[in-house]
Amino acid sequence: MMQDKEMVNDALSMVKSSLTTYTNVISECANPQLRSTIQQIRNNCEASQYELFQLAQSKGFYKPAMMADNQEIQQVKSQLGG
Repeated sequence: MMQDKEMVNDALSMVKSSLTTYTNVISECANPQLRSTIQQIRNNCEASQYELFQLAQSKGFYKPAMMADNQEIQQVKSQLGG
């Protein structure tokens, strides 16, 4: 039987894959109405992904990287021209 951690991680992987697919479809969609609909679906998918992320983090299934400090953020911004 699958453990909770495996189920949450599998669900997160599936949602991440879906988000990539939606992004690709949106970038290639010429029909504005269809594009808008797919963007709404993607936005809902992103919200679900964040809820799963919060669940995984609260259960100790996922530990994000340490937060960058302001100096590190500024360094990346300057490297990217921002």
